[in-house]
Amino acid sequence: MAWSQTSPEYAKLIEIGRPPNIKKLFPNSKALIVSGKVIDRALSAKGKAMTIAANGRNHLIIRGVLAAAQKANAAVIVEIAKSEGGASFYCPTSYWNLARQVDALCNEMGVTVPVAIHADHYGIKNDKDLKTAQVEVPSIFEAGITSIAIDASHLPDDKNLLASIAINPAIPKWAGLECEVGEIKGDVGLSTPEDALFLVQGLNAHGIHPDWIALNNGTTHGIQASATGINVALTAEIHEAIKPYGLSGAQHGTSGNSSERLREIAQKTHTTKANVATALQMVSWGVKIDDYGNAVLDGEGNLIKVEGRGMSEDLWADMAATGKAQTLKAGDWKKFNLLYENKILGQRREIRERMAKDVEDFTYRLLTEVFSAQDTAPLAYDAIMKTGGFDMGEKASRMEDAAEWTEEKIIKKAALLTGDKGPEGDFDD
Repeated sequence: MAWSQTSPEYAKLIEIGRPPNIKKLFPNSKALIVSGKVIDRALSAKGKAMTIAANGRNHLIIRGVLAAAQKANAAVIVEIAKSEGGASFYCPTSYWNLARQVDALCNEMGVTVPVAIHADHYGIKNDKDLKTAQVEVPSIFEAGITSIAIDASHLPDDKNLLASIAINPAIPKWAGLECEVGEIKGDVGLSTPEDALFLVQGLNAHGIHPDWIALNNGTTHGIQASATGINVALTAEIHEAIKPYGLSGAQHGTSGNSSERLREIAQKTHTTKANVATALQMVSWGVKIDDYGNAVLDGEGNLIKVEGRGMSEDLWADMAATGKAQTLKAGDWKKFNLLYENKILGQRREIRERMAKDVEDFTYRLLTEVFSAQDTAPLAYDAIMKTGGFDMGEKASRMEDAAEWTEEKIIKKAALLTGDKGPEGDFDD
């Protein structure tokens, strides 16, 4: 059982466990919003377990995920990506309002499990993006973000590393940090141990110690075109190679992988964070999905609505008509999150509750039957109490010589990497 918001033990956690930005934003809150480091520590302590990093594309997804986490007594992450909720966006949830939604719901629903607020895929694709990030990244932490993924994987290896180093001063030391090597391209351009070590060692030399690393290990984002899925053996090999540097794995593109394969990634690798986005959207809407979390399409490539599940039949008909008029492919219906949020929230209470409950049931099954994340909330509580505060510190020390990782030497080292990066293109975050 999760603790009550009225217990003295929980009051102590609220006092010491919330980072400074959260305490400033929500001084009277009883929501245990924590650094992403806390979540990673909890899942690492349990071992052979990972938790959901749920992309809250709509408000009812966030509600359902939090209900499931409380029921499972699991530490969780709620996130939104730059493409979903950044300055250019297709979701009503953003980097700047996600923490406010989570805080309000935790207080309303009596949620006491620890929750990190993660800015996923903060993409840096060029010098202009890096300049923008110098201003924007501090603003999202001011708005309640407690963890961030700096994703410069679209750039060549040397520029990925250099951009990650350049933006790091804008990230609070207490915050969770994710880095990424290799764009998510499916079964082409797979990451290698050498690629990962280059990024991790270069960061280490500059005193930067990420909590997670994301790889191109065989998946794609969105609706999957095949069931190739995660390459578990490659993931385990890379995680072992970087183990001395203290990073856990962040698994992207979980939709499109069977429950069995996701159990494998939890059991056989050092993954503690599993991103789930498209599947949650489809479940909340009432779309038919398979065990892989993929939407089941009809013969004409259209989404199939399950009667009596998700949104009302009238609203679905409206959405379907809009999709047809705009000749959108099923994978592009994600753009309706922004357009239809107010229509979704304007439905009858029983419909809204049904949508959130479908997400809750789906997430609870993932947490308890697939990810093995149940009962990790007490491990997070323990980490906070043992540390005596919100800052978990680093899992590794500096091992690399900064003199060997100057910009000039980074460029020379990167030229020696021979891995196949796969086809060029602006792959979706």
